Amino acid sequence: MRVLAAVVLLLLAACTPSTPAVRLKMLASTELADLGPVLAELKKATGVELAVEHRGTVEAGRSLAGFDLAWLSTTRFLRLRGAEPELASSVMTSPVVLGVKRGSRAVLGERPTWADVADRAALGQFRYGMADPRVSGGGMAALIGVATAAAGTGAPLRPEDVSCDRLQGFLAGRAFDVPDPVGEFVRRSDVDGLVAHESELLSLNASGRLAEPLEIVYPRDGIVLSDYPLMLVDPAHRASYDRVVEWLRSPVAQQMIADRTWRRPVEPSVTRNEKLRADLGTALYFPDSSEVIDRLLLFHDRAGDGRQVVFVLDYSTSMAGARLAGLREAFASLNGFDRFYVGETVTIIRFAGTVLEERSITVRGREDLDALLAVVASEDLRDNTAIWSALERALQLAKGETAVVLMTDGENNAGPSVDEFLRVGRGEVPVFPIRFGEASTAELDRVAQASGGRLVEAGAKSLLEAVREIRGCR
Repeated sequence: MRVLAAVVLLLLAACTPSTPAVRLKMLASTELADLGPVLAELKKATGVELAVEHRGTVEAGRSLAGFDLAWLSTTRFLRLRGAEPELASSVMTSPVVLGVKRGSRAVLGERPTWADVADRAALGQFRYGMADPRVSGGGMAALIGVATAAAGTGAPLRPEDVSCDRLQGFLAGRAFDVPDPVGEFVRRSDVDGLVAHESELLSLNASGRLAEPLEIVYPRDGIVLSDYPLMLVDPAHRASYDRVVEWLRSPVAQQMIADRTWRRPVEPSVTRNEKLRADLGTALYFPDSSEVIDRLLLFHDRAGDGRQVVFVLDYSTSMAGARLAGLREAFASLNGFDRFYVGETVTIIRFAGTVLEERSITVRGREDLDALLAVVASEDLRDNTAIWSALERALQLAKGETAVVLMTDGENNAGPSVDEFLRVGRGEVPVFPIRFGEASTAELDRVAQASGGRLVEAGAKSLLEAVREIRGCR
């Protein structure tokens, strides 16, 4: 009997982990739901069971209260709040890139930039889906990529670098941004591509849920890389955390992660699938200011159809020559990306002593941009300058979210005076006057201030800069 009891005890000891079983609460990014099999092996190997709650990275970054560990795509959102845990160890990486249908790839080109993607989206040539940037790190990474490309500083975005017009073109092509962009993409046939982590796109391709696999596009001006750090939230569980990290970074676990989740292992000795060896190019800087994130979300939420910009352009005879040439040159650059975009209504009013022409076009494609250029190309110049009556007409045409750009080089010498014009409240639509030549600075500034706009002095890029400032940014 004693011998039998000893054998039973030996068998029980052999089946029991050398370390005590532990159950920890962990908050994880939504896309890490695919790690279930890996976590099951983790429990067998270490005795640590992770009870996981999934949230979007941006949402999860607002609070880790009540959790022992956290496993998010990045610590950056926590860092902006000054809430980053002291211990964090990267386990794997995955860049935010684009998955594009084969038939739509030619529209973007072989190795497009984020600016190219935004340009095609602005013209209605590329429709895509993405995760909601208010909750998802992947969705936010897309906005950071476009805004960084537009800023062109080669440095982390500052609040002043984030202009809402620079996101409008990109967001004009957005078919959806939802918590489950992969599932939504599979359900729809009217979308050309998907912005997501490389791992999500490769997993989708391997799942058999698509008629044909997506082509993975790595924007050549840079990507936002998620490094998936495991974080210790409750210091009381340091010993268990160390066991978990040690196992997850072991070659066996790293190989399992690469094979099952399509994420890039941090252990260099692990064999990678050919699809995980693609060159990522440059990693974009992540913003170091929460104000940048707030501005990106503000402009994201304001994007969409129904916006209008009205250009009130002086075609009096004094504009002949270099001034009119400068106006046309500026207009020639106002197409796509951070300028005119699909869904925006653009109105042009040409005036001299009276309104000479008015044309409103809701942009749906390149042909609409050409039509706008044709209006500006007019050689019809007349005597006199009725600034305030033309501006009054612009305000009559304003509907919804509207801003007005007034470009003139002369003194008002026809129609109502500025005092008569301002006799009625003018705060509902912002006016951005661009002053050329002898135009009265005092009068134009009075109108700008009364309306909530700003006076802009003429220069090589004045019209373009004014348009960038007013593009839905009230």
